[in-house]
Amino acid sequence: MFDFPVAIPLMRRAIYPGSFDPVTNGHLDVIKRARKLFDEVIVAVAHNDEKQPLFSLKERLDLLRETAGKIDSVRIAELKGLLVEFAKTEKAGAVIRGLRAVSDFEFEFQMALMNRKLETGVETIFLMPKEEYTYLSSRIVKEIASLGGHVSSFVPACVAKALNRKFNR
Repeated sequence: MFDFPVAIPLMRRAIYPGSFDPVTNGHLDVIKRARKLFDEVIVAVAHNDEKQPLFSLKERLDLLRETAGKIDSVRIAELKGLLVEFAKTEKAGAVIRGLRAVSDFEFEFQMALMNRKLETGVETIFLMPKEEYTYLSSRIVKEIASLGGHVSSFVPACVAKALNRKFNR
């Protein structure tokens, strides 16, 4: 009889980065899809100097914790610095990116290639949300809410309430 050491499989961990200003049902759908493929998904909330967010970083983290944070093996974190460096620190082998339409692809493709150039050990996985969410974006949700429209079918209830508070409704 031979004694073979038992191989312990590595945890498959992925990062889903974004500004999530605010988190939408489309984001949550991508997180749930990613969670089926990976043992753990880290939702990384980025601060983008080029964007003026409606919600502060703390508010976005809190809204994600209240929604996506309740999904088993999903962790919410702040993303500082380069995404690939964050992925290495977290021992994540993949970055998840959502694609809604062909128009998203060019930018996402460029980012994936740059990330690969910076760190060959981190792969980019593109996931599409359910068809009912392909038109959905945080920008559109904020615009509808700012004009007094109802967004409850596009975002979780806590996000709809937060949007109403932001726009004094």
